[in-house]
Amino acid sequence: MRIVIIGGTGHVGTYLVPRLVEAHHQVVSVSRASREPYRSHSAWDKVEKVVIDKEKEEGAGTFGRKILNLEPDAVIDMICFTPESAQHLVEALKGKVRHMLFCGTIWIHGYSVTVPTMEDQGINPFGEYGIQKAGMTEYLLKEARVNQLPITIIHPGHIVGPGWNPINPLGNFSPRIFTALARGETVHFPTLGLETVHHVHADDVAQAFAKALTNWKNACGEDFHAVSEAAVTLRGYAETVASWFNREAHLKYSAGDEWKEGFSEEDVEYSWAHIMHSSNCSIEKAKKNLGFKPRYTSFEALHESLMWLIDNKVVKP
Repeated sequence: MRIVIIGGTGHVGTYLVPRLVEAHHQVVSVSRASREPYRSHSAWDKVEKVVIDKEKEEGAGTFGRKILNLEPDAVIDMICFTPESAQHLVEALKGKVRHMLFCGTIWIHGYSVTVPTMEDQGINPFGEYGIQKAGMTEYLLKEARVNQLPITIIHPGHIVGPGWNPINPLGNFSPRIFTALARGETVHFPTLGLETVHHVHADDVAQAFAKALTNWKNACGEDFHAVSEAAVTLRGYAETVASWFNREAHLKYSAGDEWKEGFSEEDVEYSWAHIMHSSNCSIEKAKKNLGFKPRYTSFEALHESLMWLIDNKVVKP
């Protein structure tokens, strides 16, 4: 099968492209600029690489046609963000490809109602990212279920892997929290640290997309969570990281504004966003319908990521 991946050199594409090549698919990787994936692999030598500026071409109304001109059997859009962007691509491809797959987010659910959250809990997002992805999801599922289009959406949790900063125990991307925990320094929390984050290794998200392609009948018209087997509490996350360095975690809770010291305004916003979402999602649907089985627990994925940060002197124990 000839598969076009939009955003193929990103976090998930880095792992998805080799998976598909090894499964004997013909893969076309589309990206905005010529760039290398986060992890090298010999499979990339067999990949057709195409440079297309998605934002520019969408503005001109030509992006969907350019993707269609690549003659795909299936298209995976890893970087679709808005319902308008989804509609542009779907209108160009409908009736002409076997499968359309899109990357969503578990943040479409907004606040948790029951945990673990199931896909059918409903869509009640807050924040620009969740709202736009929710609009995209609603549009795509309607097209799939009303107009019988072969569409699947995969909703990752907080994507982890070597090569970038993971969400830390305060819910932001600052690596200095890992350094502090590794050194046995005190970390201040704005809450009691009982909120949850739900990580997933990028390779497990890639697995979910690959499984959806293989299980076409069960995947079409559906959306699926792609997360690890279990979410982790912020407090437990901090304590576990400290233990990797044979340290006891020194944590101070409900620390007023003290916890904000040293963080940018963006860091603080990220922290509150993750605290308010407190994501904890189920993967039973993906297990049953796709045969999805994560290779990594949250902590295994985080440990691998943290070792990369240490090796590259981003985190300095």
